[in-house]
Amino acid sequence: MRRSELLAAGMSEAEIRHAVGSGAIVRVCRGMYRGAVPSGSPVLRGDPGQRWEELVAGHERAVRGVVRRLESPAVVSHVSAAVVHGTEIWDVPLDRVHVTRSAPTGARRGHDLVLHAVPLDPAETLRVRGILVTAPARTVADVARTVPFGQAVVVADGLARRYGLRTAELLTAARPERRRRGTAAAVRVARFADGRAASPGESRSRVLFHAAGLPAPDLQREVRDAGGRWCATVDFWWDGSPPVVGEFDGEVKYGRLLPPGRTAGQVITEEKIREDRLRDLGLHVVRWTWRDLDAPTALLTRLRTRLQPR
Repeated sequence: MRRSELLAAGMSEAEIRHAVGSGAIVRVCRGMYRGAVPSGSPVLRGDPGQRWEELVAGHERAVRGVVRRLESPAVVSHVSAAVVHGTEIWDVPLDRVHVTRSAPTGARRGHDLVLHAVPLDPAETLRVRGILVTAPARTVADVARTVPFGQAVVVADGLARRYGLRTAELLTAARPERRRRGTAAAVRVARFADGRAASPGESRSRVLFHAAGLPAPDLQREVRDAGGRWCATVDFWWDGSPPVVGEFDGEVKYGRLLPPGRTAGQVITEEKIREDRLRDLGLHVVRWTWRDLDAPTALLTRLRTRLQPR
């Protein structure tokens, strides 16, 4: 919302200031406001699917507002570029818009803007919905330099999935000609990224298993019966006797992103039938949710027990 629109709707300057102070609206940049998103929004720290459209719209409005007011051009970058690209974000602050200018100096940080001054080749940019942003591989590298590993992997997996990025592309972007701060972190994320992870929850799971020292699972493994007939494609697969199947249950599966014409009850019933079919094949099946990722001790114990040689 523009300030002029709020005034036209009958709000006074004092009322606008009070609304900002109370948290009823949020000032995203000079003259631009949006409705408040609760600090505990599942978009930011839990299941990203529940209010993803609201997240994209809110931050993209902030991006457009900041870009319009800049005195000289800049490229939208880092987590802001990831949002414009349409990939999911987990637990990364979105209170400031990130932009980059290819310059040796001039970096600054304001209340709603972070301006990065680093080399940026025009070949590492493109336009998305009219906004000039860093290209996907460069976006992954920039995010990896500035946020923790787990949060960066969510972005990296999402962009790799969306754009079909390969490890070689990510490594090229992570290793600039002139060494930059955070290069080691960017290389680590580039090597770990895997576009087969189908959701932020699966990406977080991968990071958890890696940190816990569990064997690396295969992703999106097709499971077939003795006759070669397809039974399921599972999120995680560990070889063993018997093999172990891991399934992450995001809440969107049973809510906002239900298949057209299907109810939550139908989807839950189908998931139960699917799991029974996997167990009938002699597979161990372990399921978990966002809550398990936030407090993973029990989940890791279950997995370690199942993965022990028999």
